[in-house]
Amino acid sequence: MNKYQYKVQGVDYDVEIEEVEGNLAKVSVNGIKFEVELKEPINAAQIKKTITPPKPVATVSNTQTATPTPQHQTSTTSGSNGTPIKAPLPGTVVSLNVKIGDKVNVGDTILVLEAMKMQNNIEAEYAGTVTSILVNQGDSVLEGAVLLTIA
Repeated sequence: MNKYQYKVQGVDYDVEIEEVEGNLAKVSVNGIKFEVELKEPINAAQIKKTITPPKPVATVSNTQTATPTPQHQTSTTSGSNGTPIKAPLPGTVVSLNVKIGDKVNVGDTILVLEAMKMQNNIEAEYAGTVTSILVNQGDSVLEGAVLLTIA
């Protein structure tokens, strides 16, 4: 098992790669187990020598919380163009109410996050234009994970 520590957008993650089989890896992120799909399969004999661990963003195969999978469209490669809007609590993205390029005002509901069987409206903290969206509907996110940016 390989252990790694990452800091992604100011949030610390302990990642442990437990098993890699073909293009599926079983990993543990901050103690939560996930199965992640690698873009390219890794030869099991080469794992200890050449494995490049997946980032601590995962395709969630269970119902526990995870960090967002940045598969949604983004306008910048780093998502740093603007002010990040972070998840105030862990939960699941129920709906995205904005798209990249949408103008938002303070208090506009930008997405709905379900936590502990309650739906929470996440509102824009700043007026501006949505410059990147880092989550998809159905993604599970941890507290402090960046959801989108507004410039």
